[in-house]
Amino acid sequence: MELNQDAQVDTGQIEDQRGSGGGGGIGGIPIPLGGGGRGGLIGLIVTVLLVLLGGGFGASQLLGGGGGQPNNGNLNQECSTANPNRLQNLDCRNTLYVNSIQNFWQSELPQVYGQQYQPADTVFFSRQTSTGCGAADSGTGPFYCPADKKVYIDLTFYTELTNRFGAKGEFAQPYVLAHEYGHHVQDLIGTEAQLERARQRDPGNANRYSVMLELQADCYSGVWAAHATQTRDAAGHPIFTQVTPQDIQDAVNAAGAVGDDTIERKAGQAVNPDTFTHGTSQQREQWFTTGYQSGDPKSCNTFGTALGG
Repeated sequence: MELNQDAQVDTGQIEDQRGSGGGGGIGGIPIPLGGGGRGGLIGLIVTVLLVLLGGGFGASQLLGGGGGQPNNGNLNQECSTANPNRLQNLDCRNTLYVNSIQNFWQSELPQVYGQQYQPADTVFFSRQTSTGCGAADSGTGPFYCPADKKVYIDLTFYTELTNRFGAKGEFAQPYVLAHEYGHHVQDLIGTEAQLERARQRDPGNANRYSVMLELQADCYSGVWAAHATQTRDAAGHPIFTQVTPQDIQDAVNAAGAVGDDTIERKAGQAVNPDTFTHGTSQQREQWFTTGYQSGDPKSCNTFGTALGG
């Protein structure tokens, strides 16, 4: 993977809450996993997950809302074209990943779904924050909140992804972000609302619907990866100059590393399909690959006929 040294980093798509005190609140939604937690890309506590799948309705009442005040001053300085080393900076690279993902959906969504794309900010936070969906902490993992239409990530998650889950290779990082923006796309085109109606009709299969939703986000991530080298910054410069087969394999490995079955095994638990909310490692790898090989969001029908009307 190579980023274009001439690409302009649009920090306006980021809200940097680090150092702002976050949101406090109830201290997040951790799930113990060998001393850590899993959420967003990896898994959320079930009651919170169901709230999020319902579009965030009632989440702020459940958990407490609000948020820290963003301050992009340091980010703007780090990522300025005046800084020749900006693309060696984790913050700036992740901002460019966000720029690329949103640039792709800006043109793809109207073409494929006949609907205008609505940009969504990514919030960089440290340790804990408050969102439109309630309080969260680093143990929640990256996630999308439909109530305020923002992606949230503590960038230290990538260290966890590498060290605990064994997902090596930098392209795992844009895979994570593209997965979360896949949820934003689902929100915009009404898939999440359809899922909530299906869940209300059939609450016994709530986890099954959740798995379908997450696998589709993995597929959308693969679709973006297929077009990553075609994405442009605001001045028309390519953002990526190269995405290699090894990069794609790194993304596939990352998808597999956060499969429900793999996570349960790493936690020393018996594998229980009834508790799955995101899909097995094999399923996650398969659906990312499906999206990448097709390059077409319409190939990402993980629901079949399950959603109905």
